[in-house]
Amino acid sequence: MSHEKCLKHVKTPCTSVAPSLVRVPVAHCFGPRGLYKRRFCAVCRKGLEAPGVRCEVCELHVHPDCVPFACSDCRQCHQDGHRDHDTHLHHWREGNLPSGARCEVCRKACGSSDVLAGVRCEWCGVQALSCTGTPGSSPCPLPQAHSVCSAALAPECTFGRLRTMVLPPACVRLLSRNFSKMHCFRISESTAPEPGEGDDSVDGSAPAGPGREVMALESSKQTLKIFDGNDAVQRNHFRAITVPRLAKSQEVLEVALRAYYITEDPQGFQLQALPAPALVGDTGASGKVWSGGTTEEEGSRGPGARDVPSIVRIPEAWIIRALPRSQEVLKIYPAWLKVGVAYVSMRVTPQSTARTVVLEALPLLGRQAEGLKSFQLVEVLMGSRQVQRAVLADEEPLLDRLREIRQTSLRQMSQTRFYVAESRVVAPRVSLFVGGLPPGRSPQEYSSLLDEAVASKAGLVSMSHVYSAQGAVVLDVACFAEAERLYMLVRDTAVHGRPLTALVLPDVLHLKLPPDCRPLLVFVNPRSGGLKGRDLLCSFRKLLNPHQVFELTNGGPLPGFHVFSQVPCFRVLVCGGDGTVGWVLAALEEMRHRLACPEPAVAILPLGTGNDLGRVLRWGSGYSGEDPFSVLVSVDEADAVLVDRWTILLDAHEAGGGEESVADAEPPKMVHMSNYCGIGIDAELSLDFHQAREEEPGKFTSRFHNKGVYVRVGLQKISHPRGLHRALRLQAERQEVELPSIEGLIFLNIPSWGSGADLWGSDSDSRFEKPRMDDGLLEVVGVTGVVHMGQVQGGLRSGIRIAQGSYFRVTLLKATPVQVDGEPWVQAPGHMIISAAGPKVHMLRKAKQKPRKAGTPKDVRADGAPAPDGDSK
Repeated sequence: MSHEKCLKHVKTPCTSVAPSLVRVPVAHCFGPRGLYKRRFCAVCRKGLEAPGVRCEVCELHVHPDCVPFACSDCRQCHQDGHRDHDTHLHHWREGNLPSGARCEVCRKACGSSDVLAGVRCEWCGVQALSCTGTPGSSPCPLPQAHSVCSAALAPECTFGRLRTMVLPPACVRLLSRNFSKMHCFRISESTAPEPGEGDDSVDGSAPAGPGREVMALESSKQTLKIFDGNDAVQRNHFRAITVPRLAKSQEVLEVALRAYYITEDPQGFQLQALPAPALVGDTGASGKVWSGGTTEEEGSRGPGARDVPSIVRIPEAWIIRALPRSQEVLKIYPAWLKVGVAYVSMRVTPQSTARTVVLEALPLLGRQAEGLKSFQLVEVLMGSRQVQRAVLADEEPLLDRLREIRQTSLRQMSQTRFYVAESRVVAPRVSLFVGGLPPGRSPQEYSSLLDEAVASKAGLVSMSHVYSAQGAVVLDVACFAEAERLYMLVRDTAVHGRPLTALVLPDVLHLKLPPDCRPLLVFVNPRSGGLKGRDLLCSFRKLLNPHQVFELTNGGPLPGFHVFSQVPCFRVLVCGGDGTVGWVLAALEEMRHRLACPEPAVAILPLGTGNDLGRVLRWGSGYSGEDPFSVLVSVDEADAVLVDRWTILLDAHEAGGGEESVADAEPPKMVHMSNYCGIGIDAELSLDFHQAREEEPGKFTSRFHNKGVYVRVGLQKISHPRGLHRALRLQAERQEVELPSIEGLIFLNIPSWGSGADLWGSDSDSRFEKPRMDDGLLEVVGVTGVVHMGQVQGGLRSGIRIAQGSYFRVTLLKATPVQVDGEPWVQAPGHMIISAAGPKVHMLRKAKQKPRKAGTPKDVRADGAPAPDGDSK
């Protein structure tokens, strides 16, 4: 930390040190801009008062204009053929800890709401104190090199309290040379401008992002646009600095270098004026040069310090250039991890080539016994959004290459590394999931469809899996360029009017999973729960491995089950409403025979309006912002219970009785049920609500509003009798059942209906057995109308008990609204046959809450670390 007036005396800004401390370069996945309270930028270390951006995978928060200066220090979540290892170390991130955070070693407070302080491992959650710097220095964003207490911890990370639920990175393989991390983690790309785009502004050496206050300049000061290389000039990306008009040229140069976090000696740089628009009497000021100590034609004063004619235009845009160097000291890193040193320093001269550098580096890295032809020099650009690798030719002059990089971008030079790597050829293999195809086709038909749509190359593309019922295939692509081409084409292609879905899927190395590992497969519906699913997606990606978190609006549940198909034991967490839970359970039923774990237990994080199954399994009436870490701990401690599953055959062929009606009838289809099936007024209300939400989805962002719409729709239908008992016939266990005068018929599998109401009632009845959700029986209940339904939901009365059994046949005499687990539609006249679906589904029931010990703070997590504060948007 330092005062603003003392900032110019800081010789080692943390941002310039950060790239040298990265162990394995991994790019970030920046989401859309948002407001993040009590958060600090990891680059300029100032508060995020204005909209900022965050990485969707780690806890990095930055200003949009600071993104280009963030290094690629994200979590390593899979093996990609570069510096792979089985031992996993802590991944420290500085600052942005909750106010009550305490150090794991000394138990002192390590969080702060005023500055970046303390460090936390982004895998296990362990927190520790870090030094706040000494005079003339500044803390580093990767503080393991300067930390106090974190150095006392073992370097190996055990993943903390969630270790049995996390999919270990060493057990995930994804070769993703041409794909960004957004594609690898299936993160929806925002349509907002890319972070870092547009003009950058710096007052002195501190970036000023969009939305920050810009003070009016004093007459004694001037603003200059500073570019760091040819690339910045072409993109018009500059940093604006404000300096006194009487500032010396060396002072101006130092401010310009500090704006780009360049800490090298200013004597090695100069400022060159960019060509300005021609003016009358222009004297060619664009040819002016400011060097590290003197200024041609001006002595030691900057622009504006001398009297100039009014027709002479002082250049407002300058570019920083590095002066030619006869030699340099270059750090060479080993591309393998089992070595005693992080890097070796070598002197590079005009005679140095990539080949000579490798030859000199091998003995220093302990590989002198191996042949030179087995190694190559790799240039790695550690950008914040993408890590780019390029193999250098053996005879390429290295000093010329360094000069080219500096000409392109000085910032890029600080983010560039050189690795000595083995010259082994990595066999390309990319798994590409393609969904949205017509269901029920053969592999040959799917191959023909794809050839026609995207012209896939037969020699490079093979079809490894076919999911005919879901209309999806998985392609194995043996060429990175072809995989990227197919991915981009499939996303912009439609077949038979339906857009296709393309996902890059990882391979889970199931044989390497630890014996006690039971990873959690997470499905999130971002549209449920008043759009709270979006925040949960980000939270679960950070707490777990993002490869085990799937967004249901991007391909559905099938990609997740395919990735976990060889995992011997896993659990599932579904974040959504009753309809979302039914969707995932139906996909599980269809995929069961392909899974190594055919009966994974399923937990629920209720995000919908009714959430009846979540209520029965003790997960609550709805998510209200609980700590996601606590949710995962509850899933880990939950008990497995059995719940019946039912199939409903919808057959309209025998309706009406005429040939014409048979021809126009819908084909038979099968749906699955876990909660209840409603016919009549219950389904009609659900259908009206569903249609209202489809028309204006933006208004349905809160559970309170959703219930209000239900009430309004119900009031509109109070005085509309329908006589449902005359519009259908019911058979229970193949016996005809006489129906009373009702408006709605409901088949119950769980003791909760309509947001927690007990429709069956608690009174004993000798005619029926006591209902259970695993007894293989359904309870049939009738309601007389909207008023009756309201009384049931208010606890004033129960429904009309009609029947109980395991097999039912309903004959609809006319088109009637039907809903299954909250999904409504209008069913044509015909038959509905309800029967058991075979194996019961294993669900997770939340354990009963244990009384909290007196004096235990509420913000302490189960692993002893304070629970993280949620990001406020």
